[in-house]
Amino acid sequence: MCGIVGYVGTRKVVPVVLEGLRRLEYRGYDSAGIVYLQNGQLVKYRAAGKLSVLAAIIDEAVISPSHIGLGHTRWATHGAPTTENAHPHTDCSGNLVVVHNGIIENYHSLREELLSQGHRFSSETDTEVLAHLIEEYLLGDNLEAAIRKALQRVEGSYALGVLWTGMPDTLIAVRNHSPLVLGIDGDNGSFLASDIPALLPFTKQVIFLDDLEMAVLTATTRTFYSLRTGAEISKVIKTIEWSAAMAEKGGYRHFMLKEIFEQPQAIINTVSGRINIETGMIDLPEIHLQGDDIQKIERIFLVACGTSWHAALVAKYWIEHWAQIPVEVDIASEFRYRQLLINERVLTVAISQSGETADTLAGIRLAKQLGAKIVTICNVVGSTMTREADGTIYTHAGPEIGVASTKAFISQLAALFLFTLYLAEQKKTIDAEKSRELGQALIDIATVIDTELPRLQQEIRVLVDDYYDCRDFLFVGRGLNFPIALEGALKLKEISYIHAEGYASGELKHGPIALIDKDMPILALVPQDGVYQKSISNVEEIKARQGRLILLGTEGDSHLSTITDDVIYLPRVHEEMNPILYTIPAQLLAYEIATRRGCDVDQPRNLAKSVTVE
Repeated sequence: MCGIVGYVGTRKVVPVVLEGLRRLEYRGYDSAGIVYLQNGQLVKYRAAGKLSVLAAIIDEAVISPSHIGLGHTRWATHGAPTTENAHPHTDCSGNLVVVHNGIIENYHSLREELLSQGHRFSSETDTEVLAHLIEEYLLGDNLEAAIRKALQRVEGSYALGVLWTGMPDTLIAVRNHSPLVLGIDGDNGSFLASDIPALLPFTKQVIFLDDLEMAVLTATTRTFYSLRTGAEISKVIKTIEWSAAMAEKGGYRHFMLKEIFEQPQAIINTVSGRINIETGMIDLPEIHLQGDDIQKIERIFLVACGTSWHAALVAKYWIEHWAQIPVEVDIASEFRYRQLLINERVLTVAISQSGETADTLAGIRLAKQLGAKIVTICNVVGSTMTREADGTIYTHAGPEIGVASTKAFISQLAALFLFTLYLAEQKKTIDAEKSRELGQALIDIATVIDTELPRLQQEIRVLVDDYYDCRDFLFVGRGLNFPIALEGALKLKEISYIHAEGYASGELKHGPIALIDKDMPILALVPQDGVYQKSISNVEEIKARQGRLILLGTEGDSHLSTITDDVIYLPRVHEEMNPILYTIPAQLLAYEIATRRGCDVDQPRNLAKSVTVE
């Protein structure tokens, strides 16, 4: 998830673009770049690191009289966060430049084709393919036609800004599955950006591009076309009333809520290009494990901390069932402090949002010394963990600003399910039809969550009036949903400071049931799955002791309403997807209770986003 900015108009372009990038840096801060047109030539600056590094090296350029340019702040996907991989990217001639937010799924085959045709690449990114592909179709002076033809070859998501010396007063913006908004400042200029915050210092008049639409922008004109047909279309100007602070959160009150609502897209980003629904095959080339390597695996260790550990606990159920490989799940901070029975027949999988978690890093280093192969599931390209691992599965969740992890967790679950299917296919413990079914279920869950999120938030917002002032809370679940009970309890304690614990439902009678009385709230996950009857029996035990029950269950299960008035119903999905779906109301419950209590949701006390000390 990167940020792009463009401007053409009467203002000096460099300050405009730098200010826009500053307001989009939450979208990515691995590297940044800017390009502008001066005396008929493209002038380009790029730097690895945060925007401040770029700003320091282009200090003199701020006084440039240039009136047209593009900028980019990067969250790396393809290629490490280096200066060479920073945007903008140019074609062979150096006369055409692009900035891009998204993922080009078929970039490898396009790159190979373009290399065979004599194109020269200077980066590892998928984006550079776009510049060369447009160059390939650029005949004469019809840049719009070249872009349209090039994008017909592209698979994936993109928000693009294009600048060409052959049209020195024009920017072109294109969108498909990645956000892009245009700003209008009368006859003084036109803007393009990934999000509204970049525009607010200059204008509140905006136009939202839809998928497969192109805009041709000059200082005084804006023309719009359909990428499908090439026909000119009309667009409506809207006025934005947000303050700059609100807009940085996309209109959401907190980053955490924004990131909860971004989870459907996070799932799509994680699975995109990795599932072939026609064949049922999973493609994970970056894992660097083939059939022979996997056949030799006798045991898998999943090593993680906090929320990532809960994702690992879910994966244990998946992997042992579908790939039939024994799995051990370890809290990373404890992993090194026991006698590890690890050798070259053991695969160790580290799970970390940041890729810098100190305990997890120390654990995989020890496992590597003992002969194990290391795979990292991570959200940050180029992090220490990904550099030291033998293979990596990137989650592509985008920057997560809220300290309490939400979309990173969901993306980890999606990645771990892909990993499970990949192992099962390589070991031939699953047939193609079942793999297709499960792959489709994973894709479909994103749509289900996207549809249900507004309703769930509204129902839970009403519910929390009876629970926000509790001192304690229990979360219970069985099977695949036991780890979600743990995760729900963690979220609540992290951001609301209520003492909360998660338990396997069957463990209640082994001690925790002593806590239950009329003042103890318990959230129980009771989907109609393979352990439904057992779960209902546990819920009845709670009810018999007057516990205050909130039930999360399957739509149409009328029995739940005879147990308690507080029932949140969720759609029936494939049983393997229940952990992903049932995470959503648990997150929303924590969020709504914390906001009701007036807590600092995005930056809860004593916590940090990445724990880099032991």
